[in-house]
Amino acid sequence: MDNTTVIDAFAALSQSTRLETFRLLVRHEPEGLPAGEIARLLEVPHNTLSTHLGVLSRAGLVVARRHSRSMIYRANLERMRETLSFLVRDCCAGSPELCEPLRQELRPCDPTIEADPS
Repeated sequence: MDNTTVIDAFAALSQSTRLETFRLLVRHEPEGLPAGEIARLLEVPHNTLSTHLGVLSRAGLVVARRHSRSMIYRANLERMRETLSFLVRDCCAGSPELCEPLRQELRPCDPTIEADPS
């Protein structure tokens, strides 16, 4: 991951419909949603949504697969993880305890991390 890739991801997410689309797809992992259902839920015309999905796809934030006559879109959680990791790679200047609040914030969405017993 490099600066250009991260900038492309943030540029893709810097428009409200694209941000809403990505967040909707994150909520529907791992099944994903057909393009028509995304358009209906977000109340966006199909052709407009198609343009936004193209931008998100080029940034690597969504992936699509054909299912019969529909395209099913999913959030690319690996790209999201890479982006977040890039942002915090040098976090806390070698003092990992300073990053603990950030780690705690991300725990609810990571089933591989045990819940904090306190």
